[in-house]
Amino acid sequence: LGMVLTHLNVHPGECIAVKGTVPPDAKSFALNMGRAGSDLALHFNPRFESHGDTCIIICNSLQGGEWGEEQREPDFPFQLGQDAKICISFNDQELTVAVALPGEQQLKFPNRLGLEAIEFFSVEGDFRVKSIKFK
Repeated sequence: LGMVLTHLNVHPGECIAVKGTVPPDAKSFALNMGRAGSDLALHFNPRFESHGDTCIIICNSLQGGEWGEEQREPDFPFQLGQDAKICISFNDQELTVAVALPGEQQLKFPNRLGLEAIEFFSVEGDFRVKSIKFK
């Protein structure tokens, strides 16, 4: 695991903004958020070339260690060797991931866990974090 933040208290409408760089040889990375490592409201996993996938974003939830049904997003805004800014916010219905690059892309994922606060956030894989801000 790359970076793990616990004991957070991010509320609906607040945003977790992550800035970083995708290395030139990246295969995949993931941003995870939820209650704990085994209870994730969102597993956001861009795959450049990983698990038999090429340039696709996998989103899923993890409840009590059990994965839900994955959502596959073919719009792939990330570029190898480029910076990326990712803002994640949520409400009781859904989580919204906004990826700001040359353009902006928004992706929505249902709040299957009904989370009222995000307490856990982690970054793993091929993504070099430069900053994380809570707004």
